[in-house]
Amino acid sequence: MIDLSKSYEYFKPETVKDPIHIVGCGSVGSTVAENLVRMGLKNLVLWDFDTVNSHNIANQLFRAKDIGKKKVDALLDILTDIDPEIKDSVKLKPDGWKGEPMTGYIILAVDSIEIRKNIVNLHMGSPFVKAMFDYRTELESAQHFAADWSSLKQRQGLLNTMNFSSEEAEADVPMSACGVVLGVNPTIRFIVAAGVANFVNFVKGLPLKRFIQANPFAGLCDA
Repeated sequence: MIDLSKSYEYFKPETVKDPIHIVGCGSVGSTVAENLVRMGLKNLVLWDFDTVNSHNIANQLFRAKDIGKKKVDALLDILTDIDPEIKDSVKLKPDGWKGEPMTGYIILAVDSIEIRKNIVNLHMGSPFVKAMFDYRTELESAQHFAADWSSLKQRQGLLNTMNFSSEEAEADVPMSACGVVLGVNPTIRFIVAAGVANFVNFVKGLPLKRFIQANPFAGLCDA
């Protein structure tokens, strides 16, 4: 059992009754999962169809020994090392998200803008969603968007931030000469820390920050 004596007075994980869906377990998703487990949360649902590749090690939570494993399986192994009690609590979805309805908290950490739009549209009128948290990363900068699902204005506002095509999104993705998407660990950890703090504040009854932009290399974090 993880010892929460350093954080329990600040945040009591048992107050989170609903599942936390992490859609995409790459750089952002794996790091979000780690942060949540270290806060004592256990009711995670991990969605990802991909396997760990050697180039994932530099900016994702995975280890060299995880190469070739399904990301959800490798991530569960890592999270279980942090808190052995979560092994039977975390649900794995190794086929990725295929249109299933979700409840509780939804964290969007997929590369595809179309999947994000589909998830938001499917759940737009759902009374079973508490909030949605979206992450978008570039090389040195990243953005975090969030919506309290009890607010129609915030739901529509989140969808409006996705008003661009996959082609337009791909044009802005930094790529290496070999066609590998560029990404560095400080950017990921910086925006994830801000986003998880936003989640914690929301659970504690504080208003969501609907937009956070961050650039660790410029010393910038603005909400």
